[in-house]
Amino acid sequence: MATQRNGFKKESFILSVDVGTTTIRCNVFDKGAKIRGTCSSKVVLLYPEPGLVELDPEELFNGFIAVVKGAVQDAGVKMSQIVSLGIATQRGTFTTWDRTTGRPFHNFISYQDLRAIDSVTSWNGSYTMKLRQAVAEDTCCFGTIDTWLLFKLTKGEVHATDYSNASSTGMFDPYQMCWSGPLFSMLSLPFSILPKVEDTIHSFGSTHSSIFGVSIPIMALIADQQAAMYGECCFDVGNVNITMGTGAFVDINTGSKPHTSAAGLYPVVGWKIGEEVVYLAEGNAADTGTAIKWAQGLELFSDVQETSAMAYSVADSDGVCFVPSFSGLQAPLNDPTACASFMGLTPSTNKCHLVRAILESVAFSVRQLYQTMLRETCIPVTKIRVDGGVCTNDFVMQLTTDLIGQKLARPVHHEISCRGAAFVAGLGVGFWKDKEELKRLHTADQMFVPRQAAQSGTELGVVSAEYEAVLRSWEKALQRSMGWYSSRA
Repeated sequence: MATQRNGFKKESFILSVDVGTTTIRCNVFDKGAKIRGTCSSKVVLLYPEPGLVELDPEELFNGFIAVVKGAVQDAGVKMSQIVSLGIATQRGTFTTWDRTTGRPFHNFISYQDLRAIDSVTSWNGSYTMKLRQAVAEDTCCFGTIDTWLLFKLTKGEVHATDYSNASSTGMFDPYQMCWSGPLFSMLSLPFSILPKVEDTIHSFGSTHSSIFGVSIPIMALIADQQAAMYGECCFDVGNVNITMGTGAFVDINTGSKPHTSAAGLYPVVGWKIGEEVVYLAEGNAADTGTAIKWAQGLELFSDVQETSAMAYSVADSDGVCFVPSFSGLQAPLNDPTACASFMGLTPSTNKCHLVRAILESVAFSVRQLYQTMLRETCIPVTKIRVDGGVCTNDFVMQLTTDLIGQKLARPVHHEISCRGAAFVAGLGVGFWKDKEELKRLHTADQMFVPRQAAQSGTELGVVSAEYEAVLRSWEKALQRSMGWYSSRA
């Protein structure tokens, strides 16, 4: 039961929704941070042309409403018992719409979309043209998914975002903590289209009573990767969270100062709550989870849970390397023209070798990001948490911990962004008192321990001779995949 200190007269709950790349998930949390009800639906991605990735805004909003209603029903509670709503969303996916009618000018353009590659150097139109065409309308609003959902949920009353989402757009200056004036001047876009940037915990208004039957306070917006950090209680400098989902992300808490990178790490705002501003240095490798789903679509296996056993069933990958680059290569190579590929195939290659090569590529990608993070930030790592659907794979987890030489804690519930959004939303209404209480509520399912001791003076584990050779082959495969699309033209 909620305590009298919090002012709740009856049993109350926190509602959180995570709009990810492939799934919209809603959870109902009780005072003990236990999930009392859950519901999810698929995110439908649209591919109008090769390299273009879009989402239908109205379909996304309808999916959001459906999972909220489904989770509350699953929990067996009433909407009136929900005291706060927190929303976590995928980052960088945007649309524009009419402020008066709420009508979108175009589909959401996904962060995975590659149409703007050429415009980086030639400004040949692409998404900037879409924005300029929309801006011709005086009532244009710009926003990422969080902003669009907030606008729709409040029936057009609120056009806002939070610092974590804004800093993940590439249009926000994390050093000055404001939208980038030079960038908008270069794009000839007015600031009037932009949402107001608020703290991560903020009274963003309430859902219109016509949507859920009651008005629910919206107390938190937070970007999904930052939500994962918060949900894993990575509150201190040197805390690291590794997400193994659609893509692989490695984030380290850098405290009150943003990190300036030369290798492609992103300085993003983790969260801003009152006077506290926490920054993260982030590296990502796209397509780790995507590659596994792709392999399933090819019927290399029927159930993802089989893949760990398949990888362990063979001594090695038989010399096969997989480059998970459906969306190019990110840090530290940063080549959007790289292609996904298998290399080293022979007549003896079987399904298990292919699956092992795919799973190895996930661990190799995480190790590469981890190395880059250590080299650039020079911040001692104090703890590492892991989340995301791929972290359920024991083979990937054990190989990753062996390669980086650090213990990895895997949580009970692997989709942590929902919990992070719930934590900040709960703090916003006093449902939970402070971060210390949240730490006490945090539990880990399993600890993976390196099978080899870490080298003296380094965070990376001693890589066996077997994997030294495999890593060298994989790095060679990365190099050979680079520049593929530009050279093919």
